[in-house]
Amino acid sequence: MTANTYGESAELSGMSDQERRIISAAQRLFIEKGYSETSMSDIAAEAGINRSALHYYFRTKEKMFQAVFGDIIVSVVPAVHDVIVSDRPFPERLEKIVDMYMGIFIENPGLPSFVIRELARDSAHLVSTAKSLGIAEYGCRIVEDLTSEMDSGSLRRVPLDTVFNTFYGLLLFPFLSGGLFFRIFPGGTSCACLDDWKHNIVSQMSHLLLP
Repeated sequence: MTANTYGESAELSGMSDQERRIISAAQRLFIEKGYSETSMSDIAAEAGINRSALHYYFRTKEKMFQAVFGDIIVSVVPAVHDVIVSDRPFPERLEKIVDMYMGIFIENPGLPSFVIRELARDSAHLVSTAKSLGIAEYGCRIVEDLTSEMDSGSLRRVPLDTVFNTFYGLLLFPFLSGGLFFRIFPGGTSCACLDDWKHNIVSQMSHLLLP
């Protein structure tokens, strides 16, 4: 797949090993330095290739950012939507969604801090990237599905900004605290702490939303 055939939707399934190596290098740098402070030359050096070879696959840094962002997120947001619209009991749906997010954050521990930094730096850039990858569409569907459940009475009517802030606040803090979360509880393991915290998230969100 060359720069001429790389789609705007960041379809990654047909990527070569070289492209995957480039994306891994770009991901490390974006998370470490941020989007604006990472140059194409930095990415080429990190991947062990020259600029010409990098441009053969990705013509612009924006294309690279879409690939990195899509590689981590695109497969997850549709899955979250599928869980939300399933007929499982609400606590089971919550637990499944938390498991998916925590799995991503465990594999990419710098991702939460990266997203927070990029939102503070240029939230419009992240939103436009999400739209280009089709993520925003699923976000709208999730909002519609939650609103529909509130309208039907299966969920309590709670302002959606409260739902958003409560869920992501609970979910992200352990990964944003720089290890403080796990050091507060000596003798515990990261996995044990996260498992306990997952059940707390489910309990708190169920208390907030269930009639």
